[in-house]
Amino acid sequence: MSERAQRYGTVSAADRAGMSGLDFLRATIDGRLPEAPIRGLMNGRVSAAEEGRVEMLARPTEDHLNPFGAVQGGWYGVILDTVLGFAVISRLGPGFFAPTLEFKVNITRAIPLGMQVRAVGIASHVGGRTGVSTAEIRGVEDDRLYANGSTTCINLTP
Repeated sequence: MSERAQRYGTVSAADRAGMSGLDFLRATIDGRLPEAPIRGLMNGRVSAAEEGRVEMLARPTEDHLNPFGAVQGGWYGVILDTVLGFAVISRLGPGFFAPTLEFKVNITRAIPLGMQVRAVGIASHVGGRTGVSTAEIRGVEDDRLYANGSTTCINLTP
């Protein structure tokens, strides 16, 4: 992950007023706005955003292990939910947000503790009411598929 200091917090509707979804994401990437606190808990950060595509780098730690010593499935879910939703948000105009209606996670293999992974979400449909996207988690060094998922979001205004 980059050397820039991460800042965590929530962003009010007033602070994001007039910003498109893509502008909002770029402002969190470059530090003008804080990243959500959950990113710190997951040991990850959104690293790239363009219209319809969002990337996140993350690395599971001992804090993410289940009682059996494997990375907890919920960790995969949070990482995927982030890039899935943000891929939709990246195509929305000012004033919109896109809560998750449903999402599915498929874990294909265990991520070794401490391995850096890249999650990429791609929006396949963003309409007036809903958005749909798919995502993958792959190892940064080995490019192996560790999980994939899909989502449907509802596009709302505050």
